[in-house]
Amino acid sequence: MKIACALALLASGAVAFQPAKTVASSSKTALAGGLNGWVPDAKKFAYGLPGSLDPVPEFDPLGFAADADLDKIKQYREAELQHGRVAMLAVIGFLVTEEPIEFHPLFEAANKDIGPAIRHLDEVRAVSPFFFEILAILIGSLELNRALVGWIKPTEVKKQVLNDDYFPGDVGFDPLGLKPSDPAEFAELHTKELQNGRLAMLGAAGIVAQELVNGKEIFVNLGLAEDRFDPSTLPVQF
Repeated sequence: MKIACALALLASGAVAFQPAKTVASSSKTALAGGLNGWVPDAKKFAYGLPGSLDPVPEFDPLGFAADADLDKIKQYREAELQHGRVAMLAVIGFLVTEEPIEFHPLFEAANKDIGPAIRHLDEVRAVSPFFFEILAILIGSLELNRALVGWIKPTEVKKQVLNDDYFPGDVGFDPLGLKPSDPAEFAELHTKELQNGRLAMLGAAGIVAQELVNGKEIFVNLGLAEDRFDPSTLPVQF
């Protein structure tokens, strides 16, 4: 996949489950802490986390949320957000680095069509030998920061759990100042991010599947771009 997909990971970041009575009595803590106005409610779907929308509210066909405690629900949301963010940047990366735009920071794409995005990493090592090492350090550093912000230290608990005052996905990264201070506005923005991330995960999976089927770029498949790709020019052949 491409740099945009890989760097998407950079954008990425509760003690053991307590009884519902304790959760319901934590309203003041939630508002004063890092929960952005969300008060966990065991009587609501997914403890009342934003993201349940019509026409299919409480959509959980496989029942993941049915028997999940608060810790598990927060972990599910954390994972969903992180994967959605990666997928959103991945989709943008697919569309920008392939025909007809072909903007790629590592390659002179105007002189050589390097084909569908699923083949781009074939050339990374040849063109930028230290790319993967640098990428691993960057991703590791940011993932460590996310762990320090959101997760209880593994020396303090026997299982992986998020901090009580950590809202899933909110690692404090907001360089453009888009995060609302009003809880209702935050819930709306959070839901929009979730919905776009969910769509992007499906979209990215579809793009990958299509390119694996015939090895052609997406806009080429749609008849909107010329097919200039010659697989024989890639350093890795299969």
